[in-house]
Amino acid sequence: MGRVIVVGAGVVGLSCAVRLLEAGHRVDVLARELPRETTSAVAAAIWYPYRAWPQDRVLAWSRATYDELARIGAEHPESGVVLREGTEVVASREEKPWWSDAVPDLHETVDVPAGYDGGWAFTAPLVEMPVYLDWLAGRVLAGGGSITRLNLHGLPRTGDGGPDAVVDCSGIGAKFLASDPSVYPVQGQVVLVEQVGLERWWLDDTNADAPTYVVPRSRDIVVGGTDVEGEWSRTPSPEVAAGILRRALRLVPALAGAEVVGHRVGLRPARPTVRLERVGDVVHCYGHGGAGVTLSWGCADEVAGLIG
Repeated sequence: MGRVIVVGAGVVGLSCAVRLLEAGHRVDVLARELPRETTSAVAAAIWYPYRAWPQDRVLAWSRATYDELARIGAEHPESGVVLREGTEVVASREEKPWWSDAVPDLHETVDVPAGYDGGWAFTAPLVEMPVYLDWLAGRVLAGGGSITRLNLHGLPRTGDGGPDAVVDCSGIGAKFLASDPSVYPVQGQVVLVEQVGLERWWLDDTNADAPTYVVPRSRDIVVGGTDVEGEWSRTPSPEVAAGILRRALRLVPALAGAEVVGHRVGLRPARPTVRLERVGDVVHCYGHGGAGVTLSWGCADEVAGLIG
């Protein structure tokens, strides 16, 4: 087994590092941003295939990740992963979501707020990202790997004292590190409000320009969101936050009066398709859009297979 450098310490990079360590490789993670500073840390992090293509590969990765997150939630309660039922409201229930085969219990429901045709209820893994990223990082370190902050100006070179292979999980950074002009940011803003006893999650994706989601966590609730292509700013907008809360209140009236405890902005690393392929001694794994958590373990399994 050889030495592998993983570039990127978000959820995809850490998941790949864990799988490579399990396969017996020596693994070092290098990243400009440490786990809690990454886009992954901002995510509401509900299992849901969003802004990731092509559908056939995404479905397979999503199914594998669902199963692994369910196992982690059951066996490692300290990981921040829990399984919760919730509802995606829709404008029409004429056909099931394209990803429905990846979840075991999808069913129709008309128990939705006024103004919606109905929805799809199912159980999904919810991932409390600050807790989960710490847990993943702990698995990397416990497995003998390392995580180092380093501002790279290019992907590390293999051979001549360098690593045997490089795994590029640089997310939005792949635009520069992999010289890939097809990578672009999709800005997402969320509002954190106090936990008011909410247990179910809610999604409303009927407006492509403004997805609305309400995802409960142990101490707060993540309320989103936005979907702004090409926007690099990470500064929250008060006006946008007000709009998010208005939409969320229609979806979940129980949020009325909930205290706002924080604002966050993340940049989803979007691409026309997820890039997961081996080129020489480099395996590229980026372009997961809004589905990094949802695809993480499926992609990590494939990366480990490509490294061998």
